[in-house]
Amino acid sequence: MLIKILIVATLAAIIASLASGLFHLVRDEGKSNRMVNALTVRITLSVLLFILLFVAWKGGLIQPRGLGR
Repeated sequence: MLIKILIVATLAAIIASLASGLFHLVRDEGKSNRMVNALTVRITLSVLLFILLFVAWKGGLIQPRGLGR
């Protein structure tokens, strides 16, 4: 159960970083590095999510399911 909470929290952090990047794009009009920093955070969180999913799958904590099952 803890792994599922971590996955959802990571997804929420990715969405928050996406919103932050959009805010800085509109607000700063590309004049600062804050949007680049938000992109860096989002990429790092996405890689972390991939690793977390892979480790959870290999450890048997989550099971993949096909469509329509």
